[in-house]
Amino acid sequence: MSNFFSSSSWLWLSRFRSSKYLLHRTLHTITATPRNTAPTSNLFNSHRSTNPWTTWSIPLALALSAGSLSLQPHYDNSFSDSFDSDNSGVRIGGKGSTQYVVKGSQKEFPQELLQELKIICEDNISLDYDERYMHGKPQYSFHQAVNIPDVIVYPRSEEEVSKIVKSCNNHKIPIVPYGGATSIEGHTLSPHGGVCIDMSSMKRVKALHVNDMDVVVEPGIGWMELNEYLEPYGLFFPLDPGPGASIGGMCATRCSGSLAVRYGTMRDNVISLKVVLANGDIVKTASRARKSAAGYDLTRLMIGSEGTLGVITEVTLRLQKIPQFSVVAMCNFPSVKDAADVAIATMMSGIQVSRVELLDEVQVKAINIANGKNFPESPTLMFEFIGTEAYAREQTQIVRKIVSEHNGSDFVFAEEPEAKKELWKVRKEALWACFAMEPNKEAMTSDVCVPLSRLADLISKSKKELDASPLVCTVIAHAGDGNFHTVILFDPTKEEERQEAERLNNFMVHAALLLEGTCTGEHGVGTGKMKYLEKELGVEALRTMKKIKSVLDPNNIMNPGKLIPPHVCL
Repeated sequence: MSNFFSSSSWLWLSRFRSSKYLLHRTLHTITATPRNTAPTSNLFNSHRSTNPWTTWSIPLALALSAGSLSLQPHYDNSFSDSFDSDNSGVRIGGKGSTQYVVKGSQKEFPQELLQELKIICEDNISLDYDERYMHGKPQYSFHQAVNIPDVIVYPRSEEEVSKIVKSCNNHKIPIVPYGGATSIEGHTLSPHGGVCIDMSSMKRVKALHVNDMDVVVEPGIGWMELNEYLEPYGLFFPLDPGPGASIGGMCATRCSGSLAVRYGTMRDNVISLKVVLANGDIVKTASRARKSAAGYDLTRLMIGSEGTLGVITEVTLRLQKIPQFSVVAMCNFPSVKDAADVAIATMMSGIQVSRVELLDEVQVKAINIANGKNFPESPTLMFEFIGTEAYAREQTQIVRKIVSEHNGSDFVFAEEPEAKKELWKVRKEALWACFAMEPNKEAMTSDVCVPLSRLADLISKSKKELDASPLVCTVIAHAGDGNFHTVILFDPTKEEERQEAERLNNFMVHAALLLEGTCTGEHGVGTGKMKYLEKELGVEALRTMKKIKSVLDPNNIMNPGKLIPPHVCL
């Protein structure tokens, strides 16, 4: 296999370097001259040294484009978020909204709270403008907010998190938990300013129970780091979202990945949590037992709550044995419908595949451009079969037969570890590969999921719409569980391109909902998917969510303006 970066354009490589994933790996080697700190509402000095890496990847144009928008934060007893309207009179984030800049207003940050945070966090606090800007603009998302955090804190323990949250609650200052910064629906935006709690300093493995096949970790550890730690023990954590994702963020967004078809989502792989509530209380949601019928399932309530109910400080995870043997196979098809039909037929055959990934011809082209590969540029399926050597090879041959019966061709497979690793690496970094084709564009990524039997029809209809669009669009699907993404590349500064991207996204979401599907299979709601929730879940379900939040977070400080649509009131 050729080197991953061998034919990458310098523009795409520059884009890749701006991701937190690569920044995390190169923090100790990059040097740069920091910019002057910009003044901000009486916050001029920092007790944390400036991180120079934050200075050279800041897209200032995005910040300037948001300057004229505003929103009044709402903390009164009616517990209904007050959002300004867009030009059509639709509330931002509400039904029918097409705005991607989240409005907000920053009130004066209390100096008393600032002093309390300095006492709690000591040197682990930052007021540096560049650092705050980086935390306020997601690296993988086109979503923006008009404001950025007032303060970044880096707690080192659960007790510090509790004290930070309690102080913020006393002053009614918003809190935004921050993990690996890989989410793409605006989860970590700070439209009201406030305190960003960066959990990256809490990344210890607290306890590994090999015989029980579980591990207790702090939320800041990444899933890739965790698997490196677990490998010598013959164990691994089976969820594999984007590179750089942290365990805490994965819990908060209820993520999954390509292995969900075999091992389930985050909901199925978390045994228990410890969570700091809005008043500073520390709650343990369950014991370490593999199953329990004791009380409300608080663990599942917190998983997917996106920081709106509490800050996760400890996670107990279910582990799996590293497979004895695996085979990775690839094959091509004349259409995405043919490829989806094979994915469905494979699942119906009873074969326990661990991955079934679908890429359309545009995505394969992007991979070829970014990686110097020469894959056939046609709709492609990638499989992984695991088990004993004999069993994995038997599965491979069964699927080869299914492929041949559905217009498939060029069925090839790999058994060598490095070859398999390279193939999955190319797939995992597909989003960055898209920027090789359009290095100056942003990506709007859809995340619909439908019952498996409806997948082929939905992908086929969506593909026709995407191909007819003037925008460059790719299709990537976790085809084994009905979840597929489209990467829509557009220039957010060009209104016609943004509206076209929004139209395509709306088309796929509403098509999925008509097929009893969901607007988000694994990326979460954040600010980007709120407008679809009433159609999917109904207003009574949303009011129930609002009631839960109003009890646990009466001052509405926990990641306000996310997940629950603003028009839902009590």
